[in-house]
Amino acid sequence: MQNHQINPNKWIDLYSDYLFNYTITRVNDREIAKDLIQDTFFAGLKSMKNFKGEASERTWLISILKRKIIDYYRKINSNKGQAEVRMSYSNSEDNEGDWLEERVEDEGYLNAQETLENTELGDAIYECLDKLPEKQATVFKMKTILNYETEAICNELKITPSNLWVIIHRARTAMAACMEKNWL
Repeated sequence: MQNHQINPNKWIDLYSDYLFNYTITRVNDREIAKDLIQDTFFAGLKSMKNFKGEASERTWLISILKRKIIDYYRKINSNKGQAEVRMSYSNSEDNEGDWLEERVEDEGYLNAQETLENTELGDAIYECLDKLPEKQATVFKMKTILNYETEAICNELKITPSNLWVIIHRARTAMAACMEKNWL
């Protein structure tokens, strides 16, 4: 079993894009996704001593991020249906001393149907990715999800740019067919 090392100085450079793409498919809000990733990095720093090296650093960070996403949905769902009550004191002569209550919709509330659809879409994408041949899935993730440059992918996988584009085309075609069958 490989003993992986942890290096928080490289987390942002190595993992922030991957974590962002993973998160945005699940929460569909850029600012919330950024906050969740920041929370993940902080939690990772706090629990570095618990890192056993049995999984890769990225896998370990993803497991922390998954818990952050679950906590986020638990929090917004526990607030669902609750309204904030604001009290204000009117100082005008006609209603001096009257307290006014106004019910305000919770800004953090997300439409449950949208949340469900985003989760289902993310699940469908990853389900379809799992059905691709390994090389196609790897190239598709690197190019489409992680936004790697063509040259970086070719160097890492030791393939030519024309081979890369053939693989990408086949992967996209297979993904489109799978998504049409499983999602639409």
